[in-house]
Amino acid sequence: MPPAVDSHAGPASRVAAGSEALFDRARAVTPGGVNSPVRAFSAVGGTPRFVRSGSGAWLTDVDGNEYVDLVCSWGPMLLGHAHPEVQEAVLAAVARGTSFGTPTEPEVELVEEIVARAPVEKVRLVSSGTEATMSAIRLARGFTGRDVVVKFAGCYHGHVDALLASAGSGLATFAVPGTPGVPESSTALTLVLPYNDRTAVEAVFAEHGERIACLITEAAPGNMGVVPPEPGFNAFLAETCRRHGALFVSDEVMTGFRASRQGQWGLDGALEGWAPDLMTFGKVMGGGFPAAAFGGRADVMAHLAPEGPVYQAGTLSGNPVATTAGLATLRLATEDVYAHLLRAGDTIKAATSDALSVAGVEHAVQSTGTMFSVFFAGGPVRDFTDASRTDTGAYAAFFHAMLDAGVYLPPSAYEAWFLSSAHDDRAVSAVLDALPGAARAAAAAQA
Repeated sequence: MPPAVDSHAGPASRVAAGSEALFDRARAVTPGGVNSPVRAFSAVGGTPRFVRSGSGAWLTDVDGNEYVDLVCSWGPMLLGHAHPEVQEAVLAAVARGTSFGTPTEPEVELVEEIVARAPVEKVRLVSSGTEATMSAIRLARGFTGRDVVVKFAGCYHGHVDALLASAGSGLATFAVPGTPGVPESSTALTLVLPYNDRTAVEAVFAEHGERIACLITEAAPGNMGVVPPEPGFNAFLAETCRRHGALFVSDEVMTGFRASRQGQWGLDGALEGWAPDLMTFGKVMGGGFPAAAFGGRADVMAHLAPEGPVYQAGTLSGNPVATTAGLATLRLATEDVYAHLLRAGDTIKAATSDALSVAGVEHAVQSTGTMFSVFFAGGPVRDFTDASRTDTGAYAAFFHAMLDAGVYLPPSAYEAWFLSSAHDDRAVSAVLDALPGAARAAAAAQA
């Protein structure tokens, strides 16, 4: 059970000595002291909190401080931390063995559950979202016999060299490497366009259509903050790809089974009558374990080894513990769960906007399904250029005020906020109580 709100330590007693000591040790042996960059608090300053445990909607750090968790492991913890039924299933799986290097029943059952929810006919399991997108791109190229990939600025598809690309000098020019260590040759066949821009898409396909293997997009971007596709945009992308013989790859690593029971596709494609050629999944489908997948049309997936010539493999793909956790999570993720997430999210979104408005902080709250984020800039935010106007200094002040009040937000101004079915009235009330002071801190940072 989550702790009572009045048991939370206040700002004066919310020490971080244990986290500071662990961070010092970590920096001596790990680059930046973390194993994924955003965890380092570089965007907001201060010391990252080292978490000892989670229960329901709450995190407890190594100093004993408790926080309402609005990160939820960046999305996977749809049911909250340490859900008893998921834990029971995982413990039973561990007792049977942790890895065999053979097919197992849980991986078949998990894929059947994914196929039942998403518009895919065949699925291949992998261990990370990066693997899923990398493999989908390779498969698209192998299936079409083409090389060029189109993506959108601000959409993140894992740390694949070809997709860590920045926009070139024009609408239809090729990309340049977006980070050191990525050679120009790796991005030379990637085109980067502004998101939600139909004109740019049409121009690129008019110039390069016969060379384009696929267009990949986050089904609803969440890695520059939540920037929903404009009405009909994903349908337009699907139809444009179809007309030019390219594949439409919808990246639902973040939104899959999170934005709704059927992911972002359940909010647009299911209603509009179209389906992507390939999709990628991760996060929720792993139930907190490293698991991901890509899937799509049967004729496209038939090009994948061992049926076809496009090679992809992984020792831990379909790991029995991870697939058991994912299967248990998806089976428990009922329509009632998503209805609860929407209600709790609406309450927090409205309260956040009200608090920032009262404090005089310009902002925009945007959402898709159960996912939302707050931009410290005027809206609407429709692409990466708009998102880049957010006031990161004001967000940092807001973040630390919320942290001091016992609410753990994403330590970056460009991330989605996540809730779980465990965010009950007590947890939501704790968030609402913290908002006015954090809004005033953001206003002071702008003064």
